[in-house]
Amino acid sequence: MAKSIASAVRDQFEQLPTEGIISAIKDRGINADVCKTYKVKVRTNEDGDITHHYYPYYDKNDSLVAYKIREVASKNFRTSGSWPQTGLFGQQLFTKPTSWITICEGELDALAVRQMLGNYPVVSIRNGAASALKDCKRSLQFLDQFDNVVICFDSDKVGKKAAKEVADLFTPGKCHILTTELKDPCEYLMQNKPKSFVTEWFEKKKQYTPEGIICLADMWDSLSEKDDIETVNYPWSGLQHLTYGMRLGELCTFAAGTGAGKSTAVRELAYHILMNSSYNIGMIFLEETVKRTGLALLGMHANKPMHLPTCEYTDDEFKDAFDAINMDRRVFLFDHFGSWGIDQLLSRIRFMAKGLDCKFIFLDHISIIVSSQDFGDERKAIDEIMTKLRMLVQELDIHLGIVTHLKRVANGAHEEGHSVSLSHLRGSQGIAQLSDMVLGLERDSQNEDIDIRNTTLIRVLKNRFSGDTGPATYLRYDRTTGRQTEIDKSEMETEEGEETDGTQSPTDESKMFSKIIDGK
Repeated sequence: MAKSIASAVRDQFEQLPTEGIISAIKDRGINADVCKTYKVKVRTNEDGDITHHYYPYYDKNDSLVAYKIREVASKNFRTSGSWPQTGLFGQQLFTKPTSWITICEGELDALAVRQMLGNYPVVSIRNGAASALKDCKRSLQFLDQFDNVVICFDSDKVGKKAAKEVADLFTPGKCHILTTELKDPCEYLMQNKPKSFVTEWFEKKKQYTPEGIICLADMWDSLSEKDDIETVNYPWSGLQHLTYGMRLGELCTFAAGTGAGKSTAVRELAYHILMNSSYNIGMIFLEETVKRTGLALLGMHANKPMHLPTCEYTDDEFKDAFDAINMDRRVFLFDHFGSWGIDQLLSRIRFMAKGLDCKFIFLDHISIIVSSQDFGDERKAIDEIMTKLRMLVQELDIHLGIVTHLKRVANGAHEEGHSVSLSHLRGSQGIAQLSDMVLGLERDSQNEDIDIRNTTLIRVLKNRFSGDTGPATYLRYDRTTGRQTEIDKSEMETEEGEETDGTQSPTDESKMFSKIIDGK
């Protein structure tokens, strides 16, 4: 066994080339002294032209074990000797750690940097950017001895990516990345600009910070430039005042009990966006047919509840509404007939956004997704669904409005006007955590007074954009038009003694409004 090992070692070293001389590599501007330091040899032809470079590689015991051979004409590389045992190119020269070491992407670059910097330690990875992370991991113990590490890879996309991967190996603050003005260090010698490289090395290398960590002092451009956030204003001034509108990249949740007017409110928003912007609209209303959704949207334009069987309208009214809503083919509905799952629903949302360019999509409602599927644990199911929806919003840069139901409360039903809070969200706090905006809708739908039971208070429960929360606005549903319009206290008050609608006095009207404000 001992003989066979010795024989293998002997055979390995017999493969190492013995030809070549130490000489300057003039076409790269590299002098003979730096080649002598690294023991780099060249082979020439009869005309004295260099045909091959021989880069020596050493193992961890500083023994010569391999060469990388570069054929100049073809620019091809091959190796000889025991390549798996090799460390970084030039590693054997720097056995006593100092303050700085520079890592280059190739042997010629390492020679060039050493020549330009002088006595600073310089090494190279073995096989270009593709091997950078692997090579530096193998030699991490050696590299980590130095106080500071400068990564000087090619300034192309591949080199920059490899530099960050290598930098992540080291203790934070230890690594610096030098992105050169020219393609690589050799270019500075070939263009006779060694001083420029030295200046860049000393002045432009930047301490590496992991992805996501940004120095505020480096944000002048982004901070001084006003953000151009794509926004559509709400149709109701009170809500617009608190929220500053509906923005792309946001997930907005509408939370309400039964009969609070949430579906009507969402349709109002869809219609408003359609009439006041150029954005395409996606509508996924899971508790009604696409025909009902379509008729309700047409009815908003006609100011008639066309989705109700008792509504009367002429053919001309219908055609005018249909043409106005569908003139530019900007509204898309989800026909949910038949069986479907959450993944199918998510794929429809993605298609609406990517394939149909829908920037505003409304989903009514998330609770039915859970109840229609066998998810088991409702809380975990809602967490999973909300996480996927949140990721879709970020991926697609859309505004997604979702409707959710509320859980029952002990001290009063939501359909009787009980105030809505974030704690009332059904099933999971993931809804509140993952939403950018949460709007609670409150209505006493069982009140004997017709105005009270047709009035909805919109309360901002969460507002990540500005932080403003609280009661925002009041919407009155008109059964003759099927529309919700904004009201305020001043509109409801009349002069003393004046009859309002033949059923209520001004005093009664004020009392009604106070009930709404107080959430009673």
